[in-house]
Amino acid sequence: MSLLAVERITAGYGQSQVLFDVSLQVSEGQVVSLLGRNGMGKTTTLNTIAGVLEARSGNILISDHCVNGWQAYDIARLGIGLVPEGRQVFPNLSARENLLATAANRFNDANPWTLDRVLTLFPALEPRLEFMGNLLSGGEQQMLAIGRALMTNPRLLVLDDATEGLAPQVRTAIWHALSELKNAGLGILLVDKHVVDLLPLVDKHYVMEKGHVVWSGDKAAWQSQPEIYSKYFSI
Repeated sequence: MSLLAVERITAGYGQSQVLFDVSLQVSEGQVVSLLGRNGMGKTTTLNTIAGVLEARSGNILISDHCVNGWQAYDIARLGIGLVPEGRQVFPNLSARENLLATAANRFNDANPWTLDRVLTLFPALEPRLEFMGNLLSGGEQQMLAIGRALMTNPRLLVLDDATEGLAPQVRTAIWHALSELKNAGLGILLVDKHVVDLLPLVDKHYVMEKGHVVWSGDKAAWQSQPEIYSKYFSI
């Protein structure tokens, strides 16, 4: 089942156009990466999908609903869980309150995401539940941001800079958690710079350059074309 289909969208800010005919797709239980150097349009693409920014043309379909022009909160109710760049946890709420604030089971899942289930996925959060969000480490905040999105019981988890600035041990914990989510059938669309770490997890890659999708392919295609990395990622 297709969770997300982005069809030739354009978007930008003011007079500046950032995205040019961007297309991508995510299916149920699939992990898809959106890759590229900084400033190539990855965050703009995610924000347009989530309704934070309105597409100027093209179509965005979420579970076969065309959401062009929809408000971000209405798009979220279709099952989109956004983990934004910079985590953006609520700084003056405790970790527990951050998680409970977004709790919803709109699809009446038999095994919904609850506080206990999030703590099973991220046990490092349990001793920090009563700490304010701004007192958590960067890794703890990222776990909290993912847990907060999961508490909405999404069908598609969207992560911007999934492991940016995190220690290797924390990155490994995040990858392990995302692998468990994939095995549970959750669709995942993510942006991350640690391309090598992504390879065991991701089913399909899209590479962006100056607002265009310039390459897409599965794991086998990526591994068979090592020149992609030097062309689009080397500085």
